[in-house]
Formats: sequence, structure tokens, C-alpha cells
Amino acid sequence: MPAVSFEFFPPKSLQGSFRLWDCVSTLAPLKPEWVSVTYGAGGTTRELTRDAVAALGQEFGLNVAGHLTCVDASREETLDVARGFRAAGVTDIVALRGDPPKGADGFTPHPDGFQNSVELVEALAADGFNVRVGCYPDIHPEAAGPDADLDWLKRKIDAGASEAVSQFFFEAETFLRFRDRAVKAGIEATLVPGILPIEDWTKASKFARACGATIPEALEAAFERALRDDRADLLAIAQATELCDMLVEEGCDHLHFYTLNRPELTRDVCAALGLVPEASLSRVA
Repeated sequence: MPAVSFEFFPPKSLQGSFRLWDCVSTLAPLKPEWVSVTYGAGGTTRELTRDAVAALGQEFGLNVAGHLTCVDASREETLDVARGFRAAGVTDIVALRGDPPKGADGFTPHPDGFQNSVELVEALAADGFNVRVGCYPDIHPEAAGPDADLDWLKRKIDAGASEAVSQFFFEAETFLRFRDRAVKAGIEATLVPGILPIEDWTKASKFARACGATIPEALEAAFERALRDDRADLLAIAQATELCDMLVEEGCDHLHFYTLNRPELTRDVCAALGLVPEASLSRVA
């Protein structure tokens, strides 16, 4: 059976807090290798991320990785967030350049901040953190090309990252071809496929277009039919399960799920893969 990990995002309201707690309660019995908490665009959830990371580790005993970005913060401010993670017992960080603030034309480094994700990885690794980074089976929208994309990934690994978690994709071949190209480029670190169980096809396809992920015509047509027939959830489970099965057959021993704080589809896909909850969740005393 593959290892699994889950991504959550920090709550912005009381209702969001309940949703996060329900999500964690549902998925924690699957014994994830680790879980992560995202960082809003432009660093907008910096404090919320820190608080959620601390709570998940302390209340549920999970191995938590906090997201950290280069956006809209000085080096000292960014490293202060990292120190806050460490004070909460968290030594794993997902280091990303980060999306620019809403309305900005593109990423502009803070004058006193990290200029890119490579600099951020290097500083965190030097400070003893276990650092994971992102990678892109479909070319990053801002990359000059596939070779440039791989060059950035190699620079991040060489700077001290232990592994890379991919952006989501819809076909196994997309990730497998990317993995082969990474090996040829001399990248030896583990590449973990990122899986998005499709809760809402309209939103998922919009996000895919924004981040450059290829949308298969057959999949788009299938979801359009499923939405008319009110069976989109069944299609989502089948699509994600088949995707995961193919990846596992090709040697992927770790799957990372983007839960969007809605655990049901992720739970059902894991069940279809044969992952059984070990026990009911109990909080750390």
C-alpha cells in the first residue's frame, strides 16, 4: 500500500475551523506520513497557518509541515515564521515562492526578502528544517520551457530540499513522463505525485487552466455528462482511484492528496485503494 499525506488550508472563520477539524478527524485514522497546511496568496494567512500547524501537531499528534513562501515579507519576517513553527515542535516546511498578492501582475520580491524559492530553501535547510518543495508535471505558466522548469527544481534540491510534491494533474502519463525527464536531468530526490479528487469540476478546471495543467478533452466531456446525470462524485472517485492505481503500479509509493478541507472524496479514494483506518482518532492527551 502507498504511503499518503494530506494538504489542508487554515480556517478563516469559526465555521472553517469546524470544517478543518472534521476533515482532520476523518483522515487522520488513515495514518498519513505527514500533513501540510497552506499559506494564502501573498502571505495572507501567515498567522492562521502558524496557528493551524501548531494545533494539528499538538492536538492530534500528526507530523505537520507548514507552508512558507517568499511573498510580501522580509527575510527576517519569513524566518521568524519558521522559528514559530519550530517553537511549536514543527521541523518540516513546504517551501514555495508563492503566488503574488491578488491584483498584482506577477511576483515581485520584497526588497529585503528572499528573491526566489531557491534562496528560501537554502536558508531553511541551513537552519535544520526538513524542506519539501513544489514541482510541475505540466510546465509552470511562468517557466521559459520544460528544461527551465527542471533546472529550477534541480536548484531547489541542490539547495537542500529533501523531496518535491507535484502540482495536481489528470493523467498518470503526465507525471510519469515528468519523472523520467527529472531522472535524466540528474534529479535524484523523491518526486511525490499530487492528487486532486475533483469536488467541483467547474472550479477544478478553472484552477487547472490558471496553473497550466492539461485538461484531457475526454475527462471534460465525462464530467459534463456526469453533472447532468448527478453522478459527478462517482466519476470523481473512479477517476482519482484509477489515476492512483496507475501511479502505484509504476512505482509511486507515496501519494499526496489536496483535500480542500473536504475529506469525503479523499477518504473514499483511499478506501478504494485498500487503505483502511487503523483506529478512531483520539486527541493527544
